[in-house]
Amino acid sequence: MSREKDVLTTGEVARICNVAPRTVSKWFDSGQLRGYRIPGSKDRRIPLNALIRFMKQHNIPMDGLQSGRTRVLIVDDEPEVVDALEKVLAEQANYEVHVTRTGFSAGVECEKFRPHVLLLDIHLTDVDGIEVCHNLCENPDLQMTKVIAMSGKLTDGQAHQLLQKGFDGYLKKPFHIRQVIEAIEDATAVVY
Repeated sequence: MSREKDVLTTGEVARICNVAPRTVSKWFDSGQLRGYRIPGSKDRRIPLNALIRFMKQHNIPMDGLQSGRTRVLIVDDEPEVVDALEKVLAEQANYEVHVTRTGFSAGVECEKFRPHVLLLDIHLTDVDGIEVCHNLCENPDLQMTKVIAMSGKLTDGQAHQLLQKGFDGYLKKPFHIRQVIEAIEDATAVVY
């Protein structure tokens, strides 16, 4: 199932959760799983964010959501960095890549795009990247998004502090594209 859909059928939810469609209908009818009925029909629809919350509350493995291409949002105000990353990540790593150049637009784009990984320059001109990460972590609908800090001004000590502030990884500029792909793969890896 592609994570690009924002609303799912009971059959899709059943496949993701590895249960029978009737079980999903029972969850819905009892009010445990939030959603809505199609007007004039008995068909049910479940918003993706409601399913994610339900799966977390009931310790259902999230691996059914992880199919499809990895979505990466790049937030950086340096055009040469953005252009190079966008091209290589889309063409060589086959990621679905979106780009924005400000911290403010990053929040808007995260809501629409629902990235698996956010590559975030922490020294943006409009807002502090650490604040962007904090706001993202506070949003219950974006808790699955992994945030990787990027900076050309990081000491080792500062880099380790970022991990304590909610970042899932960091990259020191200049970096090799292989380091970026490894950081994305490490952040999105599911450990059992």
